[in-house]
Amino acid sequence: MAIAARIPALLRERSFRRYWTGQTVSLVGDQISLMALPLAAVLVLGADAAEMGWLKTAELLPALLLNLPLGAWADRQAHRRWAMIAADLGRAALLLTLPVAHLLGVLTLGQLYAVAFGVGALSVMFEACNTTLFVALVPTERYVQANSLVNGSRSMAWLAGPGIGGVLVQVLTAPFALLADALTYLVSAGYLARIRPVEPAPAPVEKGHFTEGLRWVLRDPSMRALFAASGTVQFFNFMFSTLFVLYATAELGLSAGLLGAILGAGAVGGLIGAAFSGAVVRRIGIGPSLVTGFLGFTLPLLLIPAASGPLLLVVGLLFLAEFLSCVGVMMADVAGGSFQMAWIPDAVRSRVMGAYRTLNHGFRPVGALAGGLLGSTLGLRPTLWIATVGALFAVLWLLPSPVPRLRELPEQAPLASHV
Repeated sequence: MAIAARIPALLRERSFRRYWTGQTVSLVGDQISLMALPLAAVLVLGADAAEMGWLKTAELLPALLLNLPLGAWADRQAHRRWAMIAADLGRAALLLTLPVAHLLGVLTLGQLYAVAFGVGALSVMFEACNTTLFVALVPTERYVQANSLVNGSRSMAWLAGPGIGGVLVQVLTAPFALLADALTYLVSAGYLARIRPVEPAPAPVEKGHFTEGLRWVLRDPSMRALFAASGTVQFFNFMFSTLFVLYATAELGLSAGLLGAILGAGAVGGLIGAAFSGAVVRRIGIGPSLVTGFLGFTLPLLLIPAASGPLLLVVGLLFLAEFLSCVGVMMADVAGGSFQMAWIPDAVRSRVMGAYRTLNHGFRPVGALAGGLLGSTLGLRPTLWIATVGALFAVLWLLPSPVPRLRELPEQAPLASHV
């Protein structure tokens, strides 16, 4: 009885437990692919730097190109759960072609690019429907707890996935390690097939249907502020992440093992952040938690360009920065995700989230490009100072908005006033 009482209430509900279990398994599989797919390109096909760049582009391009149209498509669907199951089955099928092609001796970089793009496109379709399924499964008063559980799974995947992927690549070789990820998609599809949520009615197709989500984001003061803050963080964080590994190894002299341990500290911080986010929201409110999360994410990263001196001190500062930053980002994700679930009307939910993700993903390659250009002209440490200080100012978009004054999750916004 004592153990059962400690299980979160949502996990005692069969439908959400099945949804969460499928998501958790799939997230671990995603981390396996993040390691196995590029290793297949390098170790099996001998890909060079330019070819690896094309592979990464193939992975990222669907999120930039397809969030908006697939968001509009998802809002018109009556059975989004079946679209998610189809996306899972499609991703599994695409990944399974790689070990088969390798076994037959016909695996090519072109096939890797096509699979990376196809999996990315189906992932966008899955996520476009996922937000609506989430609100069909979870009552409003439990959004924070549900987001904490899902984000906790994401942190656990960050922590365990690369290690599992490394072992599988070592034992099975990279193409066959992708079998594990294909299996996780089949597990996710199986769990989704076993739930029966009552989904919101599909939106009617009217004039302006395609752009309605974008207009909603830009006209709503809270969503507009959240988009601006998130976009600013995306730009500067990708400037930062483009140079971080090079800075840590070439300038600070860290080994690959030490760097891996530091990044692992971030995953642990993410798990702790997800576990305690609900308590923080209950204590200080949803809006202050979101602001605190943005500050908690960005402020500790200032320790990274400031790191200098003995190796032990440098490693300690980087551990602290990664750990605290990932605590903060989980708090921001839980609070921000819960706010968006509660505030966005069902009729435009997928379109709004599609527009939001499209705008935010657009900042990523620009930030990465800026990081590379500034790093090569100003140097690594000065560019990291620009990136970390710039990200810190993202919170200024939120402060004059209605967001910081929110104590409880808002009621769903009226659709008519935003179109």
